[in-house]
Amino acid sequence: MNDAPQPSRMALWLPLGIFTGFIALVMVGLYRPASREVKSAMVGKPLPAFALKQAVPDRPGLARTDLIGGKPRLLNIFASWCVPCAAEAPQLEALRRQGVEVDGVAIRDKAEDLKGFLARNGNPYARIGADEVSAIQFAIGSSGVPESFVVDARGTIRYQHIGDIAADQVPMILAKIREAAQ
Repeated sequence: MNDAPQPSRMALWLPLGIFTGFIALVMVGLYRPASREVKSAMVGKPLPAFALKQAVPDRPGLARTDLIGGKPRLLNIFASWCVPCAAEAPQLEALRRQGVEVDGVAIRDKAEDLKGFLARNGNPYARIGADEVSAIQFAIGSSGVPESFVVDARGTIRYQHIGDIAADQVPMILAKIREAAQ
């Protein structure tokens, strides 16, 4: 005769219940993914004061004062070592051809590497500032590369786009630029 205590029926079904709950949670996440839009704390705020030296010889550096007045601009945070930055280069060029002023902040980069990157991928930038220690990148709320900011004529950040700009997002960026003009 076996005098060992018998597990309760609930204890037998508990692992199956936990596993089923886990699968249900995963399925909900797959069918209803989280929003990819990040609400930046800097949207609606003015750019911080900065003045960056030129990153490449054929483009001037970039300062906050360059982004004030005139029309809205797209401020693109990029690096020569960034693969998604190369992927978004045609979209930045398309935006430039449609009249968008594009300025760049090169993160932790060398002039010779940037020159090669721009020769391979095109150069849509009016100005490129060298942010050697990511000080401006972090001051404007950027956490990685590439990131782009729509800046209105008063120097206020109106929109932050995290990640590379895909071809199907160009119309949305153009709309954000037009909104910033109003």
